[in-house]
Amino acid sequence: MTAGQDDERLVGYDADSEDRAVEAALRPKQLGEFIGQERVREQLDLVLRAARERGATADHVLLSGAPGLGKTTLSMIIAAEMGAPIRITSGPAIQHAGDLASILSSLQEGEVLFLDEIHRMSRPAEEMLYMAMEDFRVDVIVGKGPGATAIPLELPPFTLVGATTRAGLLPPPLRDRFGFTAHMEFYAPGELELVVHRSAGLLDVEVDAEGAAEIAGRSRGTPRIANRLLRRVRDYAQVKADGSVDRRIAARALEVYEVDGRGLDRLDRAVLEALLKLFGGGPVGLSTLAVAVGEERETVEEVAEPFLVREGLLARTPRGRVATPAAWHHLGLTPPTPSGGQPGLFGA
Repeated sequence: MTAGQDDERLVGYDADSEDRAVEAALRPKQLGEFIGQERVREQLDLVLRAARERGATADHVLLSGAPGLGKTTLSMIIAAEMGAPIRITSGPAIQHAGDLASILSSLQEGEVLFLDEIHRMSRPAEEMLYMAMEDFRVDVIVGKGPGATAIPLELPPFTLVGATTRAGLLPPPLRDRFGFTAHMEFYAPGELELVVHRSAGLLDVEVDAEGAAEIAGRSRGTPRIANRLLRRVRDYAQVKADGSVDRRIAARALEVYEVDGRGLDRLDRAVLEALLKLFGGGPVGLSTLAVAVGEERETVEEVAEPFLVREGLLARTPRGRVATPAAWHHLGLTPPTPSGGQPGLFGA
């Protein structure tokens, strides 16, 4: 390799791209390899088997659930199980009906179209999708004003796999056009341990049972987080130890990366500490809380709060965000005694 080529390689290096490549390599390729979501796997297996036996295109599929639970992976598995190519795009990328028409008109027969964050698609594109899903046809508008003409365009049968983190934002006419809908649940610790062991084998990392349990317990019920933590523990074990991972090495590594025993990271703890130390446990408004931790309101609401609420550390009330007794206990703090000796919102 010449110096110029080496410089080009270094300039073009993208750590995020490398992480995405590793993440893609860890994705299961077949439904039988997919860990967890047993009910969804069983139902989806029936849908795909029946379609293959009929020699037909699979029904449209809607997958909902929190980020990182495997919606994209399942879409790729659907394509693999049906022996079909897959086209991947997202709702925010389709802002005009013409964007969607261009994608739909280039699909092959039986192709899988994966539309991530489908609830964020523009309304005109959404209305075009209704006809495409039901009749495999779109009307392309040529011209403007009174002279505009709708030209029908026939589409080959295809399978739409829609993914959303906010199923409630999908309009009923769109939701009803999916032949199969599934909600992805958070993973149990035992399931995440299986995910860690599988990924460790693919990454050629030696992880014992206790090490896997330590990583799984801090992964917030999410396989994507489990895989990310495993890669960071692998780095620590490679540099600071002999490369193998046990409970002690996993705990030390995750302490370095500021992930505590319940899976709270720097932002989660910053939110709790501000709520407890600056505002006495609340109630406090979301915008005020976001300013206190130096983050955008949306970041606190969409990244930190869901996990804190699910862990029972924070509650959303009409008056604002309120810490629970478990939050005080987790940070090793003593709840203040309410004035007048009356119990607080959570009996603290």
